[in-house]
Amino acid sequence: MKARTVIKAEGLEIPVDIFHELRRDTRFGLTGRRATLRVPHGAPPEFVREQIMRLEVWVAQVLRDKPAMREPFTRKNYQTGDILVVGGRKYLLDLKIEERSSHTARLIGDTIHIQLASHASEMHQHKSIKTLLSRVVAGDFYPEIHQRVHEWNSRTVRRPIKSVNLKYNHSNWGSCSSNSNVNLSTRLLFAPVPVQDYVIVHELAHLVEMNHSDKFWALVAHYMPDYVEKERWLKANRALCDF
Repeated sequence: MKARTVIKAEGLEIPVDIFHELRRDTRFGLTGRRATLRVPHGAPPEFVREQIMRLEVWVAQVLRDKPAMREPFTRKNYQTGDILVVGGRKYLLDLKIEERSSHTARLIGDTIHIQLASHASEMHQHKSIKTLLSRVVAGDFYPEIHQRVHEWNSRTVRRPIKSVNLKYNHSNWGSCSSNSNVNLSTRLLFAPVPVQDYVIVHELAHLVEMNHSDKFWALVAHYMPDYVEKERWLKANRALCDF
């Protein structure tokens, strides 16, 4: 069974997933998006409330010890005139709140023009800005990414690719479907090109091995011997790669 709540730690609001499981102990966790609380199945409400209070203290200590983990929970308040830097490209932001039915954005030159519906809440507007920025930047980078995926494919596995997709995804850096669709997260655009290339090679290897078996990793290592270094970069800089 799963429930959700929100805690406050170090001045930040942290979403919490609460899992009731077949276990004897209680366990805390903190990822790039939320905290987790795992309690024994059937735990009474007062016990769960007590564990939530303990979780707040634990999360606050983690954020003090590892300041980089604050980044995903710190809301970026974009304003007109701000500069968004992605992969060496700089975008000037122009935000307007208008009486309109929906949000929209478009890139003209090096300026991203965002028009927000005035009836939306501040939280919804913030979320929409993030989505719109990802969509516009994806469109700007897509030709380059599409070309690099096919270039790496011709240099490595040489398997048919049905489509290359570039869209926002926070749960992973990329994926490859059984239908040969290669999907990459726009968050990857914040990473150095060699790191992007590693994720591309990783997903292309799935065209051969649709798993993470020893054969898969041997294939990745064959085409990119220093892939472990790229994995370390992604793990260490995950919080910095976002809109």
